[in-house]
Amino acid sequence: MSKYTTGEIAKLCGVTVRTVQYYDTRNILIPSELSEGGRRLYSEDDLKKMKIICFLREAGLPIKSIGEVLSEEDTGSIISILLEQQEQVLRQELNECQTKLNVLEQIRRELKGVDNFSVETIGDIARIMKNKKALWRLRRRMIMAGIVMDVIEIGTAVFWWQSGIWWPFAAGMCMVIALGVWISAYYFKRIAYICPQCHEVFKPRFKDAFFTYHTPRTRKLTCPKCGRRGHCVEIYGEELRGEKAGEK
Repeated sequence: MSKYTTGEIAKLCGVTVRTVQYYDTRNILIPSELSEGGRRLYSEDDLKKMKIICFLREAGLPIKSIGEVLSEEDTGSIISILLEQQEQVLRQELNECQTKLNVLEQIRRELKGVDNFSVETIGDIARIMKNKKALWRLRRRMIMAGIVMDVIEIGTAVFWWQSGIWWPFAAGMCMVIALGVWISAYYFKRIAYICPQCHEVFKPRFKDAFFTYHTPRTRKLTCPKCGRRGHCVEIYGEELRGEKAGEK
């Protein structure tokens, strides 16, 4: 039967001699015998055990757990359970890393449109990303309200065209206008804007926000702090109302 020295078993398993010696001091891999000169000698079974230890270490299991497992009689079943648990841990870590990676990608996309990079800019981007879902939910409500308005307008128009009765269309248009004003007020009450120059977060007056030029993500407004007139980034501003209420 083959015998291996500490250096030989370390080379066969792709680890350092110090690692093999460390496992010996932890009573995880004890040499089968000692030579007359006091050298540690390992058997074929020791080599197989060492390979199992290295495999479990690469899987992320701690030394203490490996030692306890190898001391049990039903080692195979216990290792199988531990590997399943470790797989769950690693998958969770992988999901967390993927979430962080997605955040970094969002930050990079946001920074592409930024000319002057600063700490305040990072704060603006963080605020935008934080309430992105809330803003999307708010816009989705606006879309649903718009669909209802279209149904009322088109439905009453078709009824007028087919029946010749005009008053349902007139009543429907009054309802559409009232709903449009209400949903617009509802929307602007819950959003705020970030000034790209002084980074002030503010809520404009309904009249100023409703009648000004806008894009899907910005609106041309006058900052109440620095007086800049230009495109400001739209964010969900419900928490801003809470902050101001707390200050009062």
